[in-house]
Amino acid sequence: MFARRLRECVGAPRQPRDRRLVQSVNYNGRMLALRYAALLMLVIWIGGLAVLGGVAAPAIFDVLSTREAADGRLLAGAVFGETLRRFHLITYAAGGLLLLTLVLRRILGPRPKRFAWRLAIALLMLVATISSGWFVSGRIARLQQTIGVAPSHLPAEDPRRLQFERLHMLSTALQLVPLLGGLALIYWELKE
Repeated sequence: MFARRLRECVGAPRQPRDRRLVQSVNYNGRMLALRYAALLMLVIWIGGLAVLGGVAAPAIFDVLSTREAADGRLLAGAVFGETLRRFHLITYAAGGLLLLTLVLRRILGPRPKRFAWRLAIALLMLVATISSGWFVSGRIARLQQTIGVAPSHLPAEDPRRLQFERLHMLSTALQLVPLLGGLALIYWELKE
């Protein structure tokens, strides 16, 4: 009795008398960890896309085009292509972990609000990224190898240049899917 009153006076946390309270505390900790992991994956994915598209690509092409006048754009394309390939590997893992956190939250506790929408958006984000990374980027790399020079050095009506431009536009459009979808998922996470 004396020890219990001493703990209360000193401010030591009391042990819950009801086992349901202990489970509630553990539940909240798990959900917090899963939500944190989901947000972290989204920040890595969306932040990476923003940095690559808004900072890295323009910087790489500006610097290498001015310093390596003859093959600068070709070299810049190779550097950015490899950077994007490596980033895609990170986004595949982030997308998989994002899906896992959503499903675990559904299994372990009350279903997240708009669960079906969130799951569909996360799947669409991952499919768009895989399509861009495996299929479109591969076709771009093969086309660049057959051309041998920067596509911008080809005449404007050259079919290879036109095909490169279409593939580049497709790749950019596919990257907008995870960017916009990720922003929507971040909004729902913060709102919940």
